Amino acid sequence: MPAKQTPKVLTPAALGYRMPAEWEPQRATWLAWPHNRSDWPGKFAPIPYVYAEIVRHLAKSSRVELIVNDVKALDDARKLLTKANVLPALEDRIVFHPWPTNRGWLRDSGPIFVKDKTGRVAVTDWHFNAWAKYNDWELDDQLPVHVAAHRGYGSFLAEVEGPGEWRQMVLEGGSIDVNGRGLLLTTEECLLSDVQQRNPGMSREEIEASLGYMLGVKKVLWLESGIVGDDTHGHVDDIARFVAPRTVLAATERDPEDANHKILQNNLKTLRRMTDLQGRKLEVVPLPMPSPVVFNGQRVPASYANFYISNRTVLVPTFDDPNDLTALNTIQRVLPKHSIVPIYCGDLIWGLGAIHCMTQQEPL
Repeated sequence: MPAKQTPKVLTPAALGYRMPAEWEPQRATWLAWPHNRSDWPGKFAPIPYVYAEIVRHLAKSSRVELIVNDVKALDDARKLLTKANVLPALEDRIVFHPWPTNRGWLRDSGPIFVKDKTGRVAVTDWHFNAWAKYNDWELDDQLPVHVAAHRGYGSFLAEVEGPGEWRQMVLEGGSIDVNGRGLLLTTEECLLSDVQQRNPGMSREEIEASLGYMLGVKKVLWLESGIVGDDTHGHVDDIARFVAPRTVLAATERDPEDANHKILQNNLKTLRRMTDLQGRKLEVVPLPMPSPVVFNGQRVPASYANFYISNRTVLVPTFDDPNDLTALNTIQRVLPKHSIVPIYCGDLIWGLGAIHCMTQQEPL
């Protein structure tokens, strides 16, 4: 991959590290207990119970590393998890970390882990600027540092050369999806638009190079844009997800009158032209969209593609929609060895994110 900038230090890829696929063995799932009520204005009350249900299912197949805002938040979380029958039954599977955060979307603010052939795990530390949307992000931006120190992992700063100086590159975990074999899916809307103020001035080639030397990526697959209602400016985890080295689940909208129809049809056509490193076409499996979810006059980014793959479990967002069953069956078909668990996200999605947005996997 061509690049105008050269990293100042030996890179993860040069040392043999790569970002594993989500379905590869995991040591733990990282979550942050919800506390920022402004993320769910007028609808915060049910959110901790949704988190409790997610923690309960995840703790059955792997450890849960649960970040809480402070000691009081830890006590509140323990009380609610006890009320929800998660504790004390799964006590030995859940570890609490009293680290302050701005909000709880760990997919984007948490560390992106990489692993080498010997099994060593490290953290890649990208800059998080709250989707170029909020002014309070400094606490969330420190999470990779906290996790690396707690684990004793090596940490790689994602640095790129800017005008006259080196700076930390902005990247959110929800904007990328990898197959663990050198392929990475993303969108032009998110990573290439200067308007979003993530990495102004960086070219496509420079972004591809950075993803290559930080995550071991050899080929970046670019889709055009994300779904309506996504305030992250086109995160790929709402539209297309790897479920095997050459298999992608792609969100589709059958209603030609729906605003997502043209967007997702264009992405589907693009995916069907894409190939892996050996030049073989990807297997593209259509995944339906739920009917539009609107709250207080605002359409929110409801999508079944925002599922999360744990060791033996796939947590899938559902919306009390006729397409729920079709989506669950489709995901079961491509991941036959996993238990498919529906999680009602009609309330959670008012925060403009769902299950994948709130989770971050740590490889084993």
